[in-house]
Amino acid sequence: MATHNITGKEGEAFARQYLEDKGYRILHCNWRYRHKELDIVASDGKELVVVEVKTRSDNYLVSPLESVDAAKIKCIVSAADVYARKFNVDLSIRFDIIAVVKYADGYRAEHIEDAFYAPLRK
Repeated sequence: MATHNITGKEGEAFARQYLEDKGYRILHCNWRYRHKELDIVASDGKELVVVEVKTRSDNYLVSPLESVDAAKIKCIVSAADVYARKFNVDLSIRFDIIAVVKYADGYRAEHIEDAFYAPLRK
């Protein structure tokens, strides 16, 4: 497996543990619908929380947050819509981003709650 893939998997595991330590209940990891994927689907007791995890090494050129563009948001929202229908979710949905950066001494996470909203349909 390529180094960036290993870093990504380790970053997702770090983000999962981070959320569990904050009291979130993890419902699914890497949930797929066709070619779309939700990295982490969790509940904080009040909302369904869809978390996009972006992991980078400390020498990254593009920040993890900048890599979540409009096209990526559209895919996440679309997959979350399918998820909510499939599992009969009766909670509001919040979209978070966890930016994980790998340093020589370990990982650090920045959790952005309500990082984006579902775009309005035209």
